[in-house]
Amino acid sequence: MAMPEISPAFVLTALAGTLASFAAFKLSVLLYEKVKSPLLNPLLVAVACIIATLCALRIPLESYEQSVQVISFLLGPATVALAYSVYRQRQMLKEHFVPIFAGCLVGSLVSMASAFALCKLLGLDDALALSFVPKSVTTPIAIAVSEQLGGITSITVAAVIVTGIMGAICAPLMSRLFRVRNRVARGVAIGTCSHAVGTTKAIEMGELEGAMSGVSIAVSGLLTTAIVVIATCIW
Repeated sequence: MAMPEISPAFVLTALAGTLASFAAFKLSVLLYEKVKSPLLNPLLVAVACIIATLCALRIPLESYEQSVQVISFLLGPATVALAYSVYRQRQMLKEHFVPIFAGCLVGSLVSMASAFALCKLLGLDDALALSFVPKSVTTPIAIAVSEQLGGITSITVAAVIVTGIMGAICAPLMSRLFRVRNRVARGVAIGTCSHAVGTTKAIEMGELEGAMSGVSIAVSGLLTTAIVVIATCIW
């Protein structure tokens, strides 16, 4: 995303929007740390607070989007930074290459196929169905994949957020329910299915789970992109 022309008005607007967004998230984190309830996920609470504020003050969504373009612009560098996380965990990636690669590949395929199939089963049109396909990868990659497929990026972003929050809430329960005791498997599953938001819960579950989940975010993102490029070339 290209940065808009910088003017004093843009700087003030961007500063206000960015500070307000960071403040909402920081307060949500403090609330979560105090209450420790999975239902009070910081991202979910921050989004709810921002929506409530916009509605209460009758601020148009377009105005808010313009005020946080700096944050949107940083999505690009954030994607590149994923390579650094893989580099830091390169030794662990070597030691567990097969389970990480296989888990990310199967998880990515199942996530994309099930999302598209369910959308079509519910009668949604192609644009909406394709918007949900990259729901399990991190936001910058999901946006690029959605654009490549012809989806609606705003729907994709919402799906990514909901998927991450559901992953963070349900990961411990699902691990116990299906008796997944292997720490590598738990980390790979969380990172592949619920990206960075789920990884915050994986870190709470254990250092190894957090590390494996972090690596899986990058690997599953790369695999999802490769699968979509191959699929679009074939079709």
